[in-house]
Amino acid sequence: MRTLVVVRSLKMGGMERVAVNLADAFAEAGCESHLLTLRHHPVPLVPENAAVHVHHLPIVCWNRATVVGLLIEWVSRLLLNPLLHRSHFVWTGWLGGPLFRLWLKRFEKRHGHVDRLIFRGRGSFEMVWNFRDDRLRFVLENIVRPKPGSWKSRLFARCLYQDNHLVAVSDGVRETLEAGERIWNVSPRSLQTIVNPCPTVSIQRLMNEPDNDIPDSPYIINVARLTKAKDHSLLIRAYARAGIDEKLVIIGEGPERPAIEKLIAELDLEGRVILAGHRLNPYPWLKRARLFVLSSRFEGMGIVLFEALACGTPVLSVDCKGGVRQILKGPLESSLVPREEQALATRIGEMVRGGKTTPDLTCLGEFEPQQVARRFLDAP
Repeated sequence: MRTLVVVRSLKMGGMERVAVNLADAFAEAGCESHLLTLRHHPVPLVPENAAVHVHHLPIVCWNRATVVGLLIEWVSRLLLNPLLHRSHFVWTGWLGGPLFRLWLKRFEKRHGHVDRLIFRGRGSFEMVWNFRDDRLRFVLENIVRPKPGSWKSRLFARCLYQDNHLVAVSDGVRETLEAGERIWNVSPRSLQTIVNPCPTVSIQRLMNEPDNDIPDSPYIINVARLTKAKDHSLLIRAYARAGIDEKLVIIGEGPERPAIEKLIAELDLEGRVILAGHRLNPYPWLKRARLFVLSSRFEGMGIVLFEALACGTPVLSVDCKGGVRQILKGPLESSLVPREEQALATRIGEMVRGGKTTPDLTCLGEFEPQQVARRFLDAP
């Protein structure tokens, strides 16, 4: 079979990494696997499997080159988007759909018929939302938050979800979509849960690569973009309360860095909380950590949880909305705590003082890449 995974870009990020993992999984399952990006990134993620074919469609440039698309973009930026906040994709994606179909026709003329098309993430599909095809699976990586009575959210939902085959990365995400269907009055062609693949073998190879920047002293770790959704302020305040000797390392960059640096100074934690920035390979850091802690307000899947587990590092997560319970179940359910500062602080202290133990990896079975690939291929 021939598969095509489409993603907005290949920048460093959880959703982008999962897109690459899925393309690798299709190749490992014996498919002719293709990966398409819609925006260029100067330092792109690279598939592990050399059999994956990577392509680039500069859809924004194509859109502007039609002249009509350029006029639509100007009208949207100057008038429509200011009047209807966050509606820019509605106007530009309307023409993006036919342009993507044109690109796909050329692609299939050269490479052959595509059996399964998979768009990863809302941002990817927004760029071509007017494209409809029965082979298409639109994968939603995060929860949706429908607003009753909002005609704007109904408009956006009809563009994105109506008559599409939808895939949720966790049952938690699926539940929010089912609630949204009723509120928005939209009817997808189908809705199913297919979890993200966890390439354990690849992770365990990468975690042994050398990295001279890793601290020599013991530490606990968080890996996430520095955004409000990841709620690093909760993590840092809980860490301060926990009273442990280990340092806290945070890997990631984002718009909340100034606020996080200010909080670190206010709590007199300079030198104890380390903002390590972006890391192309965070797995050696995860392997050396005493504990991984997730403090997010919500998580579509929480891919970094099973990445930490694959590195042999115990995990602790707040019980947030979304997909963390898809991973932390059975013997790992004790790794969940209420999303509250004192509860998180207490459990951090307990787990660190209890020593580093090897986590039970039996829970990762359903995330095995070829099994995930097969679910996409077998989807009705």
